[in-house]
Amino acid sequence: MNWDVLSMIGTIAFAVSGAIVALEEEYDILGVYILGIVTAFGGGAIRNLLIGVPVSALWDQGIFFQIALLAITAVFLFPNNLLKHWQRWGNFFDAIGLAAFAIQGAVYASNMNHPISAVIVAAVLTGSGGGIIRDLLAGRKPTVLKAEIYAVWAIIVGAAIGLKITTSPFELYTLFFIITALRVLSYTNNWKLPNRSLNPINIKNTFKM
Repeated sequence: MNWDVLSMIGTIAFAVSGAIVALEEEYDILGVYILGIVTAFGGGAIRNLLIGVPVSALWDQGIFFQIALLAITAVFLFPNNLLKHWQRWGNFFDAIGLAAFAIQGAVYASNMNHPISAVIVAAVLTGSGGGIIRDLLAGRKPTVLKAEIYAVWAIIVGAAIGLKITTSPFELYTLFFIITALRVLSYTNNWKLPNRSLNPINIKNTFKM
């Protein structure tokens, strides 16, 4: 399957999201570029390490690095009033990136005949690993693990591909559109996973009628 266009959109979305987080944390220009690049490529790099793909394969994506650098530069130069609109459209492009990258990671692992557990991990890391690294470098609690349903969609991708439920190009594209739609619905409707807190204040508020 040719995922170049979708990967390009996902790369731009992730690079821009990393750059914006860096600007929100008032990082200098070097920090903006580092967070942008890490968000776009960090998940794929960790995936490669875990499933046995040479890390050097990351450097074969020259065009994607150039696109990411251009996107980060644009964010740094854009007026603040234009960046305010990113939250609306950024989530949509991020959903496309999540679906495309998660499927890519799962297909990579599946083609190497790894077990389903490795396929799921590859999908999650490729789709959301960069965002986790970004939040940690920015001193934030990873959004993926706390605020929104995000990594769950990557887990579904990994399970579907690892169990051979989706194998043909048509089925994979269908899976891509389904995951993108679910991600859009999850942030539009503010879906959240169940959680518990050991903080007495939060427990009190939880049971307060």
